[in-house]
Amino acid sequence: MSESLITKRALAASIKQLMETIPLSKISIQEIADNCGLNRQTFYYHFKDKFDLVNWIYYTEVTENIDNCRHYDNWPDGMYRTLCYLMNNKSFYINALNTPGQNAFDGYFFEFSYELILGVVNDLSIQLKVSQKDKKFICEFYTHAFVGIIVQWIKGGMKESPKIMVEQIRNIVEGSMLGALARY
Repeated sequence: MSESLITKRALAASIKQLMETIPLSKISIQEIADNCGLNRQTFYYHFKDKFDLVNWIYYTEVTENIDNCRHYDNWPDGMYRTLCYLMNNKSFYINALNTPGQNAFDGYFFEFSYELILGVVNDLSIQLKVSQKDKKFICEFYTHAFVGIIVQWIKGGMKESPKIMVEQIRNIVEGSMLGALARY
């Protein structure tokens, strides 16, 4: 593991630990750095702000879990792994989603989810003649639905199990995405 990655992981562990008891909005860069024995400038060498760090954590940790789940046949597995990951990091993500700001996590979550859904839409539309504009609209529709339901689940304390959440979403998505693409 590179020295840069070791430093990023130390900063990630630090902010996660702090977010167990302190709202993200109240955590300073100095506190993150001090908590893991690094200096403030080291933080800025790796991340532009604390939201960049939160987004990096999500991207690296979720990507590790779902790297091979970007196709229609295996998206439920990727969603299940993602929801389990979110549940295992419950206080961190409840805190992240409850923190407004210019680079807030919810915007990043939307962008990340859009890319995953785009992979599924592209997979489903291989044999169809669907314009890029229409694919974009379909991706945005499903991304808003997916992100909205997941954000609501997180902010509500993640009471439903990931298995139940995936089953409910699968019941809606099965066939509807392909049907939407076929209509275009």
